[in-house]
Amino acid sequence: MSTRYRLDISYDGTAFHGWAAQTGLRTVQTELETWIGRVLRLDAPPALVCAGRTDAGVHARGQVAHFDLDAAEPSEVIATLNRRLRRALPEDVAVRRVSVAPAGFDARFAAIWRRYAYRLTDGVLDPLDRLTTVAVRNPLDLATMNAAGEVLLGLHDFAAFCRAREGATTIRQLQHLWSERLPDGRVEIGVRADAFCHSMVRSLVGALTAVGTGRRDPAWLAGLVDNQSRCSDVPVLPAHGLVLEEVGYPADDQLAARATQARARRELEGSL
Repeated sequence: MSTRYRLDISYDGTAFHGWAAQTGLRTVQTELETWIGRVLRLDAPPALVCAGRTDAGVHARGQVAHFDLDAAEPSEVIATLNRRLRRALPEDVAVRRVSVAPAGFDARFAAIWRRYAYRLTDGVLDPLDRLTTVAVRNPLDLATMNAAGEVLLGLHDFAAFCRAREGATTIRQLQHLWSERLPDGRVEIGVRADAFCHSMVRSLVGALTAVGTGRRDPAWLAGLVDNQSRCSDVPVLPAHGLVLEEVGYPADDQLAARATQARARRELEGSL
């Protein structure tokens, strides 16, 4: 009988070529699969499924993944992984918790939202923040950014902000988009949606930053909503300012239904 395990993961993405396994490149998925296989003495490493594939250089504080394992005592698997992975893994990735996943759990499809944070500075970049914060040259007007960003909230086609992938929808439900000044003077832009397409968060932040520095006006941003194709005017900010902070899931008895719903291709109302 197969048991599904949930992993709660954090990593510094600086030295990784993203989450997804790539031949000849160091990735988070490959690192974890390799060490889990070694620690559990498996003939072949398990296949990990994550909540959101992060790009090269993107960090995570709250990544979630799962894998399935046959014919093993779950309590022993959990004890072994919680104990030994802490010592085995390199210092830029950590499995914070291993647990048996509830019925219907799927790290990717059962998620109802992902929350990212992007950190910027319009002042002097502290050298200690250089791997997690992006510097911009001009002052940021957060009130203008927040007002302009309201038009993006809700269910839209975010094709203007996404790198196209054949057969993949760019329709997403953007639930939260807000910029605030941190006590240390940096700016944090919080972004939450049911899911994200490729480069969407960094493009959203790039567009907001263009408005916040006065290089673009709010009408330009509003004009991008529900575009059918990628807009070359939208800047994509560097990866290292982005952190996957948290992934949300419904109650256990709703997990299977959510996974089924998420697998269905979405369309905007009235579209053909």
